[in-house]
Amino acid sequence: MTELLLNEAAYHKVIQEEIPAARRFVWISTADLKDLHVEAGKGKYIPFVAVLADLVAGGIGVRLIHAKEPGPRFRKDFDRFPELIHSDNFERVLCPRMHAKLIIIDGRKAYIGSANLTGAGIGSKSPLRRNFEAGVFTTDSKMVSELCEFYDEFWIGNSCLKCGHRKSCPDPIC
Repeated sequence: MTELLLNEAAYHKVIQEEIPAARRFVWISTADLKDLHVEAGKGKYIPFVAVLADLVAGGIGVRLIHAKEPGPRFRKDFDRFPELIHSDNFERVLCPRMHAKLIIIDGRKAYIGSANLTGAGIGSKSPLRRNFEAGVFTTDSKMVSELCEFYDEFWIGNSCLKCGHRKSCPDPIC
C-alpha cells in the first residue's frame, strides 16, 4: 500500500497514528528540527519529544538525523526528558548534508516527503499557518527495504568516510 499525504494528512497519519504505535524502532531524518507539538487530547498539546521519550522508555529504539542545530525551544523541551539523554535507545547524529525527510517505522512502514520535523512542516499547526507539504506513506516492502538500507548505510558512517565536508563537520560519525 502506498498513499499520497498532502499537507496536514502527514501529521495525522505519521505523527499521530503510526509513530506512537511503533513496536521496535523509529528512524527519522530531517533537514530542519524545531519546536514541534502534537495533540494529546482535546485542546492539549505536548512536545513531540515527549512522544519520542515515551517510545524510548518503552524499549523502542529511536534514531534521529538532522542537518542543523535544533532551535532553542526544541532544545529546551528535549532537555526535559532524561530518557532521551541517558538511554541507549535514543541516538542522534547531526549531518549538514542530510536533507532527506524520512521516517521509517519498524522496518515495515515509511514516510518520505518534503516536510521537516517542525511545527509548520509535519506538526500540528493550523492549516492557515502550516507549510504546503507533499509526501508518500508506504508499506511496500521493496521501497521500505531500500529506504532502510539508505538510512543504515548513512548511520554506520559509509557516507562520512568519503564526505567532502568532513573537515568542517560538527559531528562526524566516524
